[in-house]
Amino acid sequence: MKRVALFAAAIALLATPLRAAERAVSLPPPAYDPAPATPDARKLVVAGGCFWGVQGVFQHVKGVTRAVSGYAGGAKETAHYERVGRGDTGHAESVEITYDPGKVSLGELLRVYFSVAHDPTQLDRQGPDVGTQYRSAIFVADAEQEKMAREYIAQLSSAKAFPSPIVTRIERLGAFYPAEAYHQDYLVRHPDAPYIVFNDLPKIENLKRLYPAIYRGAPALTKN
Repeated sequence: MKRVALFAAAIALLATPLRAAERAVSLPPPAYDPAPATPDARKLVVAGGCFWGVQGVFQHVKGVTRAVSGYAGGAKETAHYERVGRGDTGHAESVEITYDPGKVSLGELLRVYFSVAHDPTQLDRQGPDVGTQYRSAIFVADAEQEKMAREYIAQLSSAKAFPSPIVTRIERLGAFYPAEAYHQDYLVRHPDAPYIVFNDLPKIENLKRLYPAIYRGAPALTKN
């Protein structure tokens, strides 16, 4: 589906202003965002459409030390790009975010996720990409992550932060499988690709504009 989307994005780019591709929503911080008991590095796995853009956004968040594109929700045997692309594996294109809780909180990451990284009101799609592999989902690793995610969704829903209902799924994380090497740091390595220009670069600009306190210019790359 993404190959078709690449062509569609190239055509659309010729006729559509850049910022029309992504509309970010300024959101309040989570009311519930407790500090962790220990300062150890934490991980969060989220899905929100094509992993190129989601990875690119979180690579520009202060406190994020690593963001890896991959797959979550399905079996190890089907955690491959061509197979996941069929839309019947249970996998979603996902990003595993490793972060320093002393520099950025889980609540701040969730705020960026809902506000900038994707549109949480689109069911089983994001922009030109359609299928359950592009669903909006948070893969929670423990009860605390689940509590924070559910409470923030409830907070945003109560505040009617979006014109349509939030459809983000809360799923238990079984395992995260890194994607193929050519998908890593894709936004950074291919900034001129029509798909990236139209769908993803506006997300980086939205992050910088809406949350300058946690934006950083130099991305945290998976490869140096």
